[in-house]
Amino acid sequence: MVETRALTRRFDDRVAVDGLTLDVGAGEVVSLLGPNGAGQTTTFRMLAALLMPTSGEATIAGTRLTPSSADATRSRVGLLTEAPGLWERLSVRRNLLTYADLHGVTDSGARVAAVMDAVGIADRADDRAGALSKGLKQRVALARAVVHDPQVVLLDEPTSGLDPASARQVRNLIRQLRGDGRAVLVSTHNLSEAEELSDRIAVLNARLLAFDTPRRLREERRAAVVAIEVEGEATAWLRVAAQLEGTSATADGAVLTLRVPDHDSVPDIVAALVAAGARVRRVEPTHATLEDAYLALVRDDG
Repeated sequence: MVETRALTRRFDDRVAVDGLTLDVGAGEVVSLLGPNGAGQTTTFRMLAALLMPTSGEATIAGTRLTPSSADATRSRVGLLTEAPGLWERLSVRRNLLTYADLHGVTDSGARVAAVMDAVGIADRADDRAGALSKGLKQRVALARAVVHDPQVVLLDEPTSGLDPASARQVRNLIRQLRGDGRAVLVSTHNLSEAEELSDRIAVLNARLLAFDTPRRLREERRAAVVAIEVEGEATAWLRVAAQLEGTSATADGAVLTLRVPDHDSVPDIVAALVAAGARVRRVEPTHATLEDAYLALVRDDG
């Protein structure tokens, strides 16, 4: 459904996206993770044919992205931007009908009714868009993104700022899009959401740092994580715990959480703590999380 090869976009001297190569299949959800300014939004703008790449290529739903194919590409892509960008003086129905007509949707009234029902806003069809809550506006924007039945859906921060119930509704809609056989790309800073939804995850920092399943990303970043419970406040032992090369430590109450190169170094850390006077109650290795893998990738890239 989506293929990019060495996709690159420069703005004067700044490289926003650097040689991005990835693919997204039908019925697959891929999340793009990265720090602010890592290139996710620029990538989406290119895939939606709103911005042409400086170099490289992309194929979207069988159409190679070129200036001459931009209109055809847009008809195959649904884009949800972080800001809903609705016509606030128009009703929900009129907002969606306008977009449906712009895309040449046949029987637009029936299609709009169907997507409003799918995102749970049928009862707000006649409300003015400007009077809706942020969560409802996001649902309208999502309905707008799919009103023309696109094969590829790009969602930029779809749950940002939403209350838990609205965010769950959006996640359910993403699963529905996957079930409908669409290729879905999601840009998010919510790592737990990315892990819950995604078949694969791409970590970006202008260039692609990693692209794999959440499980493989966790497993490949095998820096060990160990919890060490001590008597008293763990903060007293932070400096001792962090003395060994490649080790970082945080403290919460009586528990030190350490990220170390591998589990073989744990006995040395425990010995150092005991030698410094700490009374160790418990040592418990834990599994690396997606957050651990993501932070390690971004840190190593820096």
